[in-house]
Amino acid sequence: MDTISFVIDVIPRTKKNSSRIVKMGSRLALLPSKQYKEFEEECIYKIDNKIKQLCIDEPINIRAVFYMPTKRKVDITNLLSALDDMLVKAGVIKDDNRNIVASHDGSLVLYDKVRPRIVIGIKPLFGYNIW
Repeated sequence: MDTISFVIDVIPRTKKNSSRIVKMGSRLALLPSKQYKEFEEECIYKIDNKIKQLCIDEPINIRAVFYMPTKRKVDITNLLSALDDMLVKAGVIKDDNRNIVASHDGSLVLYDKVRPRIVIGIKPLFGYNIW
């Protein structure tokens, strides 16, 4: 597998904020916020179909640079978690467990008021010990 790079022009969102509690039959369920669902759908729509068909199942490093539209504090681990979940749902990666998403080296959060986006680089990790 070669290194894959692409950009998603969206405002980065986390999955952890403003969850919804809904009743499903006789039990309650915790669902992601409406804003996160919209973010996820928009990302999946904007990813090229060739990338969506990859279904990567080997150890990789995902480097993500999140360009935020404001300078508000944001938790990078929540951004990365939301990104990983979206990449699984889009079919880019098979799963986000440690045997596939081995690292997020080089990921960071920057400010760009004019063009918020996520710049993603996925590269294989050779010699990584799968358990």
